[in-house]
Amino acid sequence: MGSKKYSIGIDFGTESGRTVLVDVATGEEVATSVYEYKDGVIDELLPHTNIKLDPDFALQNPADYIETIKVTIPAVLRESGVDPEDVIGLGTDFTACTMMPIDKEGTPLCMKEEWRNNPHAWVKIWKHHAAQPEANRLNEIARQRGEEFLSRYGGKISSEWLFPKIWQILDEAPEIYEASDRFIEGADWIVLQLVGQEKRNLCTAGYKAIWEKSTGYPSDDFFAALDPRLRHVVDDKLSREIYPLGERAGGLTRQMAEWTGLREATAVSIGNVDAHVSVPACTVTTPGRMVMIMGTSICHMVLGNEKKIVEGMCGVVEDGIIPGYFGFEAGQSCVGDHFAWLVERATPPEYHEEAKKRGWDLHQLLEERATKLKPGESGLLALDWWNGNRSILVDVDLTGMLLGATLATRAEEIYRALIEATAYGTRIIIETFEKSGVAVDELVACGGLPEKNKLLMQIYSDVTGREIRVAASSQTPALGSAMHGAVAAGKDAGGYESVFEAAKQMAHLKAEIYRPIPEHQAVYERLYREYLRLHDYFGRGENDVMKVLKRVKVEALRGKR
Repeated sequence: MGSKKYSIGIDFGTESGRTVLVDVATGEEVATSVYEYKDGVIDELLPHTNIKLDPDFALQNPADYIETIKVTIPAVLRESGVDPEDVIGLGTDFTACTMMPIDKEGTPLCMKEEWRNNPHAWVKIWKHHAAQPEANRLNEIARQRGEEFLSRYGGKISSEWLFPKIWQILDEAPEIYEASDRFIEGADWIVLQLVGQEKRNLCTAGYKAIWEKSTGYPSDDFFAALDPRLRHVVDDKLSREIYPLGERAGGLTRQMAEWTGLREATAVSIGNVDAHVSVPACTVTTPGRMVMIMGTSICHMVLGNEKKIVEGMCGVVEDGIIPGYFGFEAGQSCVGDHFAWLVERATPPEYHEEAKKRGWDLHQLLEERATKLKPGESGLLALDWWNGNRSILVDVDLTGMLLGATLATRAEEIYRALIEATAYGTRIIIETFEKSGVAVDELVACGGLPEKNKLLMQIYSDVTGREIRVAASSQTPALGSAMHGAVAAGKDAGGYESVFEAAKQMAHLKAEIYRPIPEHQAVYERLYREYLRLHDYFGRGENDVMKVLKRVKVEALRGKR
C-alpha cells in the first residue's frame, strides 16, 4: 500500500461531468477526466421521440450521470496509475436545483417504459424556467400570508427551485406526481446510487427547497394554500431528514466498486452544490471574501457571522456553505452564455476566417480586439438579462438589451459591452450586500472564465473597484468535492477532521492579482450610473416592455403549432 492518499471529486455540470483525482496532502490534481453528456441539455425534443418541448423547458437524462461515473473514475485511475486502495474518499457536487421524480427503488420515472414519453418524468435542471407561473403564484400566496421565509430568499422564490417545479408537475402532469414515490435533487440521487442510501444534503434543502435549520420546511398549511393536493408534499414526496455538509453519507456499494474500480465501502460524502463546494476550494472559510464562480452563469458566495436580509439574494442558509457561518448566495444567470451567444449567432464570417487562420477560437479573437478598445469607446451599454435576472431582481421574464448601436458597431465592441454589463450586474450585487451589512472586502474568482479571459477579469476589477484573486485550480467544484471526500474519510484514514483543515492544505490561489486601473474606474463610474438607470427602468416595473414582448412571442408560437 502506498503512503500517499488520494480523494476523488466529481462535478456534475450543465453539459458534462468532470472528475479529478487529488493528492489529499497537497490538493495537487493528479488526473482529470471529462464526460460530455450524450443527451446534453434537452430543450427542444425528448430523446428518441418527436415530442416537442414547450418553451423554457430544460431537461436532462440521468443515464448521463451514471455514465459519467462509469467512464471518468476508471479513466483517472488509469491515467494516474494510483492504487484504488489509496483512494480514501469520494465527493460529488451538482448544479441546482436539478430535480427528478423517482419510484420506491430510486429509479427515475423517465427510465421506465410507461413514463419515458412524458417530459415531466425527466430531470428538470436549474435552467428549466417553465415553472414561472407556479413561482409567481407561490410568491403571491406567501406574501399574502406574510410567510417569514420569503425574506431569507431576497423576497422571491425562483422558478428554478424545487417547489415551483414540483407544483408544475402536479399542474401539468398529475399522473407523474401520483406515480412518483418522491422528488429528489440530482445531488442526493447520485449519492443514493453510490452508497445505496438516501441522505438529503443541507445545501440544496436550504437554498433550493425553503428549508431552514431552526424551523424546517414551511408549514403544511402554506402548501395547502398553494393547492390542497400539496398539503402533505413534504412528508409524502420529500424527507425531513437533512444531513450536514462534509459528513460521510456511506460507503461505495459493490456494484459501484465494480463499475469504477474503487474499493467497496470507500467513503462518500453528503452531496453538495457546484457553487457552494467551490468556496473552500478557493481558500475561503471566513467572512468578508466573496467567491465568484464564473462560467455560463455566475454564483456569488459570501460568508457572514449572522443572518442578514439582502434584497434579491438567492438565499441565506446557516451552515449552507461552511459549518458555523451563514452562507449567502446571489447570482447572475447569463454570463459565459452571453458571450457564447455573440460568438455563435452574431459574429461575421471574416472573424471566423481570421480565427481559423490563427488557430484560435472566436472568443480569443474577440478578446484580443476588445482589449484594444478603451472603456466607453464603443458608445454601447447593455443589460445582462439575456437569460433572465437572478439577483437582485429575481425575474426570469426580463430579457437582454443593447443600447447605442450604430451601423459602425463592430462585434468586438458588442463583446466588450456584454462583458461590462455582467460586471455592472456583479457590482449591484456587491453593493446590495454591503448596504445590508454583509462585508465584501475582496473578490476571489474561479471557474472557466477567469482561466480563459484576462480582459474580463480586469474589467470586473475596474467596475467593482476591488482586487481580484484567482483560484489555482481550474476545476474548483471538483476539487471542493474531493476535499469533502477527504473529510468524509476522516483523519484516521489519512483525510481531514473538517473542511477548515482540508482547505488549509488542499486549496490554493494563483500569484496574479487583478487591481483596478484608476482612469478606467472613472469612465466606468459614469457608465455604471447609466446602467443603474436602465436597470431600474426596465427591471422594477416602470416599463414592462420586455414582458409584453415575451407574451406576444408565446402567443405567436402557439399560433404556429
